[in-house]
Amino acid sequence: MAGVDESALEQLYDLFGDVEEEFGAALDESLDPRGPDLLYELVGQMGLPLGSLAVDVGCGEGRHSFELADRFGFSVVGIDPVPRQIEFARTASADRGASAVRFEQGRAEALPLDDETADLVWCRDVLLHVADLERAYREFKRVLRADGRTLLYQMFAGDRLEPREAEWLWRTTGAVPTSADPARADAAIRAAGLKLDECIELGTEWGEWTEERSGKGSSRLLRASRLIRDPQRYIARFGRAAYEIMLGDCLWHVYGMIGKLDRRVYLLSR
Repeated sequence: MAGVDESALEQLYDLFGDVEEEFGAALDESLDPRGPDLLYELVGQMGLPLGSLAVDVGCGEGRHSFELADRFGFSVVGIDPVPRQIEFARTASADRGASAVRFEQGRAEALPLDDETADLVWCRDVLLHVADLERAYREFKRVLRADGRTLLYQMFAGDRLEPREAEWLWRTTGAVPTSADPARADAAIRAAGLKLDECIELGTEWGEWTEERSGKGSSRLLRASRLIRDPQRYIARFGRAAYEIMLGDCLWHVYGMIGKLDRRVYLLSR
């Protein structure tokens, strides 16, 4: 069999067969992945007192802002550049009677806060959309009190993400390619003069955690498969732009599960 690596075939069809069933059973055992509550656990370990001012950068509709207030008794300012998000958040705040939470329009690069007023900057999955990382991190430092802390959660490009995949994914999700580089983030943190207290590499853990509890990972994989197999079915009904956004969202989570995207948590201080 010219050109065929017979030893590789033996490994594949003979020796692997001896362990395949046992290997599969081992893979069905949970590795006890950490989930999203890790971020709140890390905030709890900071020991910030009741009434501390927390800034939720890129707050969206305010879900994490409300959670920070409810869990820790913080006074929270949610900041987002999208007027519609701020409108939704303010409506939700009024409905909840959340007097400790307010929302302001603004950007990570120009936070609408005075110097040295915040005890915590919380920034979850936002800076991937910010081109001037150095300016954003300088803003974090500017608004923090002398003993203030920053918790940053971010997705980055993993080693398995191929260039063509990355180009399409960044374009579809509105991400800034250079901001998806962890080395760039590390350099921006140093340039801003913030102290890196800890970097927690979560890798694929959140994807595992979500799949084990809800099956959402496999649901998104199935959706992506259908979108790829029959794109015109969905484009005709929802439009090309919506199709690309949905496919990007599905693959974003799938890529996070298989290591094409990596999750990190940064704990920073002033």
